[in-house]
Amino acid sequence: MTYWYIFPLVALVSLLLTAVLRRYALRRSIIDIPNARSSHTVPTPRGGGVAIVLTYAFSLFVLALLQWVSIAESVALLGAGLLIAVIGFMDDHGHIAARWRLLGHFVAAGWALFWMQGLPPITVFGFSLNLGWFGHLIGAFYLVWMLNLYNFMDGIDGIASLEAICACVGLSLIYFFSGYETLIWSPLLLAMAVAGFLYWNFPPARIFMGDAGSGFLGIVLGGFSIQAAWIGSEFFFAWLIMLGVFVVDATFTLARRLARGDKVYEAHRSHAYQFASRQFGKHLPVTVSIGVINVVWLFPLALCVTLLGLDGSLGLVIAYVPLLLLAVKYNAGMRE
Repeated sequence: MTYWYIFPLVALVSLLLTAVLRRYALRRSIIDIPNARSSHTVPTPRGGGVAIVLTYAFSLFVLALLQWVSIAESVALLGAGLLIAVIGFMDDHGHIAARWRLLGHFVAAGWALFWMQGLPPITVFGFSLNLGWFGHLIGAFYLVWMLNLYNFMDGIDGIASLEAICACVGLSLIYFFSGYETLIWSPLLLAMAVAGFLYWNFPPARIFMGDAGSGFLGIVLGGFSIQAAWIGSEFFFAWLIMLGVFVVDATFTLARRLARGDKVYEAHRSHAYQFASRQFGKHLPVTVSIGVINVVWLFPLALCVTLLGLDGSLGLVIAYVPLLLLAVKYNAGMRE
């Protein structure tokens, strides 16, 4: 890759910009104060995820101008991602009613799907599902869920950053091994932008990501997976496998809370990773463990699906069953 030096440069810019945002948050008292629903105990500035947004958006815009990434891809990801980031930034600085946030989320999802030509046919257990316009509707709900689950899972130090890095680096390697080198740029740029922020967010965190960063990551990662589906269903399943820890914990927790009749829009601490962090008494073991799961369990399965011919649906089931057992073990969705 001739222009490899771009990647460390992106990480450096993100690192420095996060430092600037941290000083801004401290000066403006944009601080996350611990309460009964918090997983942290020390007042910590928030909103550092804006560094990820700005660094990635600018670098992707430049690469689009240089025609190293497609215009449609960059317009889809930047349009949707920046809208979600603005909504999250406003919510970090004040409060936006849930219904207006949700409306903005669906507008962003619709924008991304329009430029990506919707949800393509997906092969599930050997059967090709072409859902037409209904598939586009499902795609919108899928993207909205991805950005919200990423927000839900950004609850302890470093977890959302490390998950994004693992997924993006993992799929970049898969694209390289599969001969789709032109698709490496976008996810690897995002990984580097997140890596610069992770320096400040690694346990114990000196700044939090905030809704602007977590929502942005969620919809961009979801957009990557839909883009991958147009290449082949196996690549779509590879993204779902690599994001499995977040998908399983968030979905299982939501299902349990809905079944119990909880108000699911209210803040809580009942995700499996939150119970685990309280059991261990710190965030670091949980964050590192999730990184290990991604590397030694989920990435090899994603490789099997994309390079060795394992059915994507079957690979997804194999990947998720142990994650579901872990969610049950750590009481995901149970009352605190």
